[in-house]
Amino acid sequence: MKKLLLVPLFAAILLPFAGAGDAPKTFGNVDRRDPAFDALIPADAKIEKLAEGFKWSEGPVWIKDKKHLLFSDIPNNAIHRWTPGQGLTRDVIKPAGYTGDKARGGEPGSNGLTLDSEGRLVVCEHGDRRITRIEKDGKKTVLVDKFEGKRLNSPNDCIYDSKGNLYFTDPPYGLEKNYEDSARELDWCGVYRLAKDGTVTLLTKEMTRPNGIGFSLDEKTLYVANSDPKLANWKKFPVKSDGSLGKGEVFYDVTPWVSLKKGLPDGLKVDVKGNIFATGPGGVLVFTPAGKLLGVIDTGVPTANVAFGDDGSTLYITANDSLAKIRTTTKGRGW
Repeated sequence: MKKLLLVPLFAAILLPFAGAGDAPKTFGNVDRRDPAFDALIPADAKIEKLAEGFKWSEGPVWIKDKKHLLFSDIPNNAIHRWTPGQGLTRDVIKPAGYTGDKARGGEPGSNGLTLDSEGRLVVCEHGDRRITRIEKDGKKTVLVDKFEGKRLNSPNDCIYDSKGNLYFTDPPYGLEKNYEDSARELDWCGVYRLAKDGTVTLLTKEMTRPNGIGFSLDEKTLYVANSDPKLANWKKFPVKSDGSLGKGEVFYDVTPWVSLKKGLPDGLKVDVKGNIFATGPGGVLVFTPAGKLLGVIDTGVPTANVAFGDDGSTLYITANDSLAKIRTTTKGRGW
């Protein structure tokens, strides 16, 4: 097994995207579809490119006590760090999602990242088909890798509820041949709940490619993205008192967009007002809790995920081969 590389802060090799005094590099545009969008994204806000040269950037998470962002580069099997005012540190964790000795293609690295209640990094690992937690001493603890004795497909994204239960999605994207891979042991792509006592529950297998996941402010609704080009939508599920899910319904459908815009429903985050910032065709789509589309942060490229950072009012965006950000006048859920 390969040794996990953890680059300490003092040993970082910083690679800033722009030189001192350089104007930020901007791209894309902001598509305002409702006046209420102006209360979330300032009129003069631009999408700023911070770093580029990745194969597929994903899973951003802001580390409040360290004041930096971590994000995945899935094909490169690495987690990188962005520190405001300092720049990019590559490969702070490598390997990040696949520790096997046999060379492989596809998307073997880590995908979604989150923090537990103690601030420990929790990692969805594609290649090793599991979710792990990195302890304070750098050691790894496997949280879940099987359901009823069968290996998971490739955990994609995850989120904790306020009680410490972990909800996660499990599409096949980390398998080399995707859903047709002979190593696949489950006949579905599920949404699961890992309880604090270690019990794993299949919540639903009705979605063809469950991906990004997030809670409403009161945790009574779970939003799940479906990254299937033939059924590109987000669903919302009522969360029952025991943590299970009721019948899902389509929250917003963008299947007609797929032939017109780049990208599919992917990662999502919720702000302090309950609005949903969801990556999908065209960039980052912003919805009210009632499912009204307010606007699109149009990156012009396939866009994987978002995270609120800094003081809570910077939206970091993993967009194809780049890391970007945009200023907001809202804050992320939990700030």
